[in-house]
Amino acid sequence: MSNRINTDSIVDLMFHLTWKSEHASHTDCFLASNVNIWRDQLPQVLLDSIMNKQAGERIELHFKQGELLTDVDPQKIFKIQQSQFNRRSGKDSTTEPYPGRFYPKGILSGIVNVFKENIDPFRVVARSNGHLKVYFNHPLAGKALTLSAFVGKVTDKRVERGGSSTDWIETITPGPGMQARGGDRSSDYFSEVSFVRDDEAPDSKFYDKPRFTYHLDSTAIEMVRHTYGRFLNDGMQVLDLMSSWQSHIPAKLELERFSGLGMNEEELKRNQRLSDYVVHDLNADPSLPYESNGFDAVLCTVSIEYLIHPLTVFDEIARILKPDGYFVITFSNRWFPTKAIKIWKEIHEFERMGLVMEYFIRSNKFKASKTYSIRQLPRPREDKYYPELRFSDPVFAVWGQKL
Repeated sequence: MSNRINTDSIVDLMFHLTWKSEHASHTDCFLASNVNIWRDQLPQVLLDSIMNKQAGERIELHFKQGELLTDVDPQKIFKIQQSQFNRRSGKDSTTEPYPGRFYPKGILSGIVNVFKENIDPFRVVARSNGHLKVYFNHPLAGKALTLSAFVGKVTDKRVERGGSSTDWIETITPGPGMQARGGDRSSDYFSEVSFVRDDEAPDSKFYDKPRFTYHLDSTAIEMVRHTYGRFLNDGMQVLDLMSSWQSHIPAKLELERFSGLGMNEEELKRNQRLSDYVVHDLNADPSLPYESNGFDAVLCTVSIEYLIHPLTVFDEIARILKPDGYFVITFSNRWFPTKAIKIWKEIHEFERMGLVMEYFIRSNKFKASKTYSIRQLPRPREDKYYPELRFSDPVFAVWGQKL
């Protein structure tokens, strides 16, 4: 019989934190490994719910606003002078306070109990007349939250040696919430320099030679494949946007048509899953060479950060999708740095989902938007970055359904 959770257990828990914002629903998954039931900190209601559970069981808890995390504190919404925002972010770079965006608190001066080393995020709500309105509450403050936990490995600890105690709610909640707008106000990701890149030479030159490399570790690739599998069925017509030598779709899936649009012909030829392909540079020409209403789904894997005309591309995606078709975008925290747009490199990884959400919202051609993330899975031992990197590459996904 499998071990049941007791006060002497060491447990792996896969947490799923879900909530809703005005424009989307959101899910963040986080693997908490080696949770020490006796020593670590968990909400009492969660602790009571998992006691006596065994591997494979799942619990789900619903929290009203202010129950799992603190509620919105009006005193944490206040005005400061714009001069208190340190625009100098590096030797040759500056940071501007854009409404809707998040910044580390340490960038501010003259705020009680805020020091230069503080990386906790705050949000700029508004900017006017030499002042900034800032939001110091947690990004999920005021939200009704659902927290589920799937029980993984359960073992009995052999000895209690003391040591640090982990507050698991504090550990899993930094980041989630930053992908949503602040109320009904759009987040300003669209400055005049947001879509410039370090290397502005034609992309055709950069992609002239094939790169037969893996851009994610095998665990992250499997998570991407699982994500796409939620939307794809046999017999569909699907476009792999910004495709390469591999497409991360379920192995047994039999599509009627699987088209690839990418930058390097040698890579596309190597991709055995594609039924046809087109070499096309979306940054030189954001139009898509496909008929209207022709695809059931469009996929984009670890490439959205390279688009310099994303809103035009999103309009084109909506054109070629069938009604109710899905556009599904996945990405991680790895990219070609000289070709990624400036804004992508400046913002928090959860804000990147917010940027992609803005593409969907501003296109006004999609519904049923959702964000999804999964983090802290173990990195495969055979991966070249193991053991320097203990955890698998995080996977972030944003999708919308055509109106």
